Amino acid sequence: MQLNDLRNITNEFKHSTRMPVMFIGHGNPMNGILENDFTRALGKMGKDLPQPPSAILVISAHWLTKGTHVLVAPQPETIHDFGGFPEALYAVQYPAPGAPELARETKQLITSTQVIEDGHWGLDHGSWTVLKHMYPLADIPVYQLSIDYHQPPEYHFKLAAELKALRDKGVLIMGSGNIVHNLRQVVFTDNAKPFDWAIAFDETVKKKLEQGAFNDLVNYHTLGREAQLSIPTNDHYLPMIYTLGLVDKQEEIQFTYEEIQNGSISMRCFKTA
Repeated sequence: MQLNDLRNITNEFKHSTRMPVMFIGHGNPMNGILENDFTRALGKMGKDLPQPPSAILVISAHWLTKGTHVLVAPQPETIHDFGGFPEALYAVQYPAPGAPELARETKQLITSTQVIEDGHWGLDHGSWTVLKHMYPLADIPVYQLSIDYHQPPEYHFKLAAELKALRDKGVLIMGSGNIVHNLRQVVFTDNAKPFDWAIAFDETVKKKLEQGAFNDLVNYHTLGREAQLSIPTNDHYLPMIYTLGLVDKQEEIQFTYEEIQNGSISMRCFKTA
């Protein structure tokens, strides 16, 4: 694809104020039906945007694939991709429309790899448990981009940069995962005390974000024992890498929520300001 072709694609998008990039630490699926400090903060995040997005692109920790896929379903189903929770959670539907044309244009923006169109996936809980609080009317088109779980962090960081043009067309791009996510150490009690290593790594990431030291975060395996405990698998960490790849050098990071839930899950959220 030639540069002129890319310009033609992006020029067809709805012109708008440039949208920020967000990272959401989504945590426990029960946040989808709870009212707490975190879910109230999500509602505020939606209201604080300069204008409603024309569409929302989510990179969720819960859509891991071989190769990169984009959701082209016109009416994505609400996926309840978890087990052992109350029936009230399974009853929740988030009937936002899809964005198949925009999804196909997004596919063409990505030139570093072939992107596979997927009409069978829906909105997993990395999407709908968050968006339900941000945009409860479910009236903004939503689609997802999968994470090729066979690729290293640097691959995802570079791929994300190819999506920057979407920000100028009113698309809110959101990574949804968790900076600290160790399910083996989870404490399922109210007000569980955070582990010292979880606090330490969450603070390390905060400082790196403030410093713009994104390469250190991409190469997280060099950050010591706290990183190893916080990221036993990187499925929930990689959505943050996508967020970082979309940030321009002159932009600052604004933290919109911070908490450690269940001892070992960082709920830290941030956006570009």
